[in-house]
Amino acid sequence: MRFGTLDFTPAADSPALLAASTAASVGAMPAADASAVLVSAIDPGLADTAAFCEHYEISMGDGANCVIVQARRGERTWHAACLVRGADRLDVNGAVRRHLDARKLSFAPMDAAVQLTAMEYGGITPIGLPADWQILVDQSVAEHERLIVGSGIRASKLLVPGALLARLPNAEVLPIAQRPG
Repeated sequence: MRFGTLDFTPAADSPALLAASTAASVGAMPAADASAVLVSAIDPGLADTAAFCEHYEISMGDGANCVIVQARRGERTWHAACLVRGADRLDVNGAVRRHLDARKLSFAPMDAAVQLTAMEYGGITPIGLPADWQILVDQSVAEHERLIVGSGIRASKLLVPGALLARLPNAEVLPIAQRPG
């Protein structure tokens, strides 16, 4: 399937283009879901959203960023993933903090996000995250026909139906984005 200037093929057929946990997660999906997850190799130097979209002729609204947040309440610290479209901003200190019932919420430090997810920064994806993490999916992501997300590595991207992202284990669909303008 062609999307922007990229050609995508079934991710299950290209495990070398996925982080190990992403490949395992795709392999554990029902066949219909697994066949809907597509992958394309990209230049790893262009993995960041703005550069990627410009180079591969893909709208920022057709991509979703997976943002790892670190929540705290008292002595407890935990992590969650949030998915918002590339053109939107995550409402970290409003909707996300309230939903997670956190006293303090921040973006997870890059080294912690990489270590905890076993994925490369700039390629972190909701597919293959630790099993006990909450995944908060913005409504606009869940409603989008197909979106570009990370693959777990910087050298490729996934093309995935928004509805599939909303059905991931521990996923919840909520209004967590702030729209520009």
